[in-house]
Amino acid sequence: MELGWLLWGAAVLLLLPVLMELSPAVNFALRIGFYYLLFFVCSALTAPVCLLVNGGRTVKNMIIKTVVKTFKYFFGLRFEVKGLENFEVEGPAIIVSNHQSILDMMGLMEVLPDNCVQVGKKELMYAGTVGLIIYLGGVIFINRKSTSSAKMVMAEVAKTMATDNVKVWVYPEGTRNCTGDLLPFKKGAFHVAVQAQVPVIPVVYSSFTTFYNPKKNLFTSGKIKVEVLPPIETKGLTSDDVSELTDRCYRTMRATLFRLSGRP
Repeated sequence: MELGWLLWGAAVLLLLPVLMELSPAVNFALRIGFYYLLFFVCSALTAPVCLLVNGGRTVKNMIIKTVVKTFKYFFGLRFEVKGLENFEVEGPAIIVSNHQSILDMMGLMEVLPDNCVQVGKKELMYAGTVGLIIYLGGVIFINRKSTSSAKMVMAEVAKTMATDNVKVWVYPEGTRNCTGDLLPFKKGAFHVAVQAQVPVIPVVYSSFTTFYNPKKNLFTSGKIKVEVLPPIETKGLTSDDVSELTDRCYRTMRATLFRLSGRP
């Protein structure tokens, strides 16, 4: 019986490379499955370290970024990063970036500055060991289905920035968008920036569409260009300026996205 299982296992292992070559769907499913597995295993191994070294919930527990930065080698992804010096602003700031897919976690960890927490959807709390590690890392969870709840969370974000002197990373599109363009920005992050009188730092990732597209079962190797843009000051701005600030940031990031992606 055991010999039979061994033979079946060996046959599957031998056939997998062939199936991955012949079937894009199999290739995509295996690569995505391996991606999730890496996150769950590494989160499970890192969580006890975070608890032992830093105790409970704190931004210092984002030490997992050192581990996640190695994932790119498994998938043949290369990052070309420019403008990291623009993160070097004194005090808190709001960081905004485009949000394309589950691969964004690798992109985030590639450039994440120290003392920076992220705003993420509430559902992530229940993602097993991944939910545990991002909870320990101080991620601020938001209920996207409740406008009033989201506003309360963003108000707490402003207090957290001032109290803990941290930067906050937000995806202003509000959801993943793998079209190669930007969705309209929600204004919550910009309201917070104006309320707290802190700069907005845009971060733009080039389009993933040439190597990652779930609708086409596409997941191959590729290069991701990342550019951290100069901070946009908000000192002296009021709530009346939020719409203009949002539009300005959107236009700048969209033009940068097209440039990095080689689009006109």
